[in-house]
Amino acid sequence: MSELNLIMLGPPGAGKGTQAERLRTDFNLPHISTGDILRAEVADGTELGRKASEFMNAGKLVPDEVIVGMITGRVAEGDARDGFLLDGFPRNEAQAEALDAALLELDRHLTATLLIEVPDDDIVRRLAGRRVCVKNAAHIYHVDFDPPKHEGVCDQDGSRLEQRADDREDVIRTRLEVYHEQTEPLIAYYDRAGTLRRFDGLRSPDEVHAHIRATVATLRLEENL
Repeated sequence: MSELNLIMLGPPGAGKGTQAERLRTDFNLPHISTGDILRAEVADGTELGRKASEFMNAGKLVPDEVIVGMITGRVAEGDARDGFLLDGFPRNEAQAEALDAALLELDRHLTATLLIEVPDDDIVRRLAGRRVCVKNAAHIYHVDFDPPKHEGVCDQDGSRLEQRADDREDVIRTRLEVYHEQTEPLIAYYDRAGTLRRFDGLRSPDEVHAHIRATVATLRLEENL
């Protein structure tokens, strides 16, 4: 059986995390998130974790070389031998080039980059409309798509609903600007490499999942021929 080495790509709010979790189950792949790895390395007190902690404690971004070291170490672990699903990495071309070099050293290659495309205005509408229960953050609503029965009140426990700070429109727009400036160039990078696959993120999550799953299954079949 050939390995499946996949990258999830797309703007914040496109649904990458949702689709990654479904694919993790579909193909038994470890879902590798940059944030999760950072927290684990810091908690375990590894050398890379200590380096990352120094920057984080100073309020600075963790440098590419530290992030790359963590990711490349993770994809070399046993549970990722048959493949992996990267979410939140790479974020720029320097990280993509470093990942390519690391996979080459491991005698492995990227299977596909799965791009979920959603226009900015739709991203803003999705994220800015979310409301979260102050008592239980798992109770989530949307002012347009899934409103509560009574405005501003959680249906399940009657607590107040609030908009998270990172769901404000100005914050979302800033995150999108960063995405367009730093991460969007990866679309052309992976298109040139021949690994890019595009998916319409305006479709329902079930439709997006079905399209991605069929695409990945076909790629696996082609590699086994």
